[in-house]
Amino acid sequence: MEAQTMITTHSAQATRGLGQQIGGHLADGDAVCLSGELGAGKTHFIQGLAHGWGALEPVTSPTYTLLNTYTRQKDTQRFYHLDCYRLAGPEDAVTLAFDDILDAPGVLVIEWAERIEGLLPEDCLWIGAEVTGETARQFTFWASGPRALKLLEAVGDSH
Repeated sequence: MEAQTMITTHSAQATRGLGQQIGGHLADGDAVCLSGELGAGKTHFIQGLAHGWGALEPVTSPTYTLLNTYTRQKDTQRFYHLDCYRLAGPEDAVTLAFDDILDAPGVLVIEWAERIEGLLPEDCLWIGAEVTGETARQFTFWASGPRALKLLEAVGDSH
């Protein structure tokens, strides 16, 4: 049985706050993979995640651009935010130079990650987002490797 942590938020602000707490623990090479229906809070969560990581720019959903990249002041790392909603499958990720992103210094965060699952790093923090009420969202976290397990422990420690 995989280790899991479940956390429910009750507002967009709380969802961003949860992301921000975890974002402070992100390090070079980390991969965070999100799945969940439209409106499940993935973008709010990632806004907080990027803010906690130290992103200088406002975070928006890359649904139509597919990839947004953010910077921070303290180093040259990047925060790569990929939205796979419009991708038909893993072969479409090739057009984004996905292999180059995997090799670049920084953090990789992917919405609709299940659409390119075969291309993902083995060590990922997975997050399932679910609508549980008008403003309530449930986030289920699980790890697929040792570094992701450390992030999962940080999630548990923060709640």
